[in-house]
Amino acid sequence: MKTFIITVIVADREYRINIEREKEELVREVVKNINDSLKKYAENFQFKDKQDLLAMVVMQNAIRNTELEQEVKFQQNQLSGKLEEIDRVLTEKLST
Repeated sequence: MKTFIITVIVADREYRINIEREKEELVREVVKNINDSLKKYAENFQFKDKQDLLAMVVMQNAIRNTELEQEVKFQQNQLSGKLEEIDRVLTEKLST
């Protein structure tokens, strides 16, 4: 895959990152979401510096990511159980 460098701004700081071209839109959306969250926290909470805000955003996103991972695992387990049940029923019907 071909990569290229883009510059993004997070918490008023520039970062140059090397990404795959297909992921540019995703990366820019993530950066926008981070900056929006930073702004929301800055408006609603007292903070000493932007590092405090960044820590809150990281924690918020880590919690959300963990919740999604747990949901995916649950759904995969449910799907696996259902597929095993379907396989059992089909095997029984085909063997009679």
